[in-house]
Amino acid sequence: MSQKIAVLGTGANGSCIAANLVDAGNDVILIDQWPEHVAAMRADGIKITMPDAELHVPVRAYNLCDVCTLNETFDVVLLAMKAYDTRWACELIKQHLAADGMLIGMQNSMTANVIRDVVGPERNIACVIELSSEMFTPGQVKRNTPPQRTWMGLGSLDPVTEPRLTEMQKLLSPVGKVEIKKDILAAKWSKLIVNAMCLGPFAMVGLTLADAVKLPGMRELIIELGEEAARAGNDLGYPLEPILGLTQADLTATNRPIEKMFDTLASHIGPGRGRNTVLQDLLKGRASEVSMINGLVVEESEKRGYAAPANARVAEVTRQIEAGILKPSPANLELALGTPARS
Repeated sequence: MSQKIAVLGTGANGSCIAANLVDAGNDVILIDQWPEHVAAMRADGIKITMPDAELHVPVRAYNLCDVCTLNETFDVVLLAMKAYDTRWACELIKQHLAADGMLIGMQNSMTANVIRDVVGPERNIACVIELSSEMFTPGQVKRNTPPQRTWMGLGSLDPVTEPRLTEMQKLLSPVGKVEIKKDILAAKWSKLIVNAMCLGPFAMVGLTLADAVKLPGMRELIIELGEEAARAGNDLGYPLEPILGLTQADLTATNRPIEKMFDTLASHIGPGRGRNTVLQDLLKGRASEVSMINGLVVEESEKRGYAAPANARVAEVTRQIEAGILKPSPANLELALGTPARS
């Protein structure tokens, strides 16, 4: 008997994940809060455009408000909502999660413990994911990292779910390469380091990765952001963990492992491809996850008695863009490099 799967949050990444699972023959429903996107999916499925291929699949899509009418129990729920929506989304869906079901948060930031607290440790496997995509037109996604360049790590927060890891690894294999990580929280923090270096900084200047790194001072800022995030993570008990398909040998072979992770991500995305998720949010007038990425680095650093000034500046510039005080522009790099942001 096939498993019933729900993808909760089918923005760009959620749509890519769902499309791959449907294409592989799984029983999947998609739940989203953008009515026009749901309507487009119902009418014509999801179209995923990749650098060298295209995937167009019919899907079963539901509006978020339809969840209360669903008379279904899901064996697996894949959560792809924004990190700041984690708690309420888990509360919403947990009554539809089977007693022996699994909820996997395929999100940025450190949401794993929130998910575990809501649905219970026996129904949660943690995940870290590298998948670059963008969506501005309902039902149509541009995927910058196709399955062969998409990476995921899965891990247990409680020994009770360890026997389920290989099962979930197999389930998610159509989406990309899936590794089982012993220290999944360290892996998630390592991804947060990469996100701190890439998402907010490139979004605030309104450029893709390939163009943003050409700006004078940007690479120096990237490294400062990463070093601050790595210091906080190490003090939290999260040492650098090989992610993005890297190995421990890859990290130990260099005296600049943070740069190694950044350069690996850049190679996966490729030149000139893709506006990152934070830039998409800023262009759409939505709240971004920067407060839960760069802002979290600042918060955890201050708890330990030291500052994270680069992350604080990026978080503040992004806050001002979200408030309508600034717009994404290369001029914002000067503010992030140390000139006080305008109030």
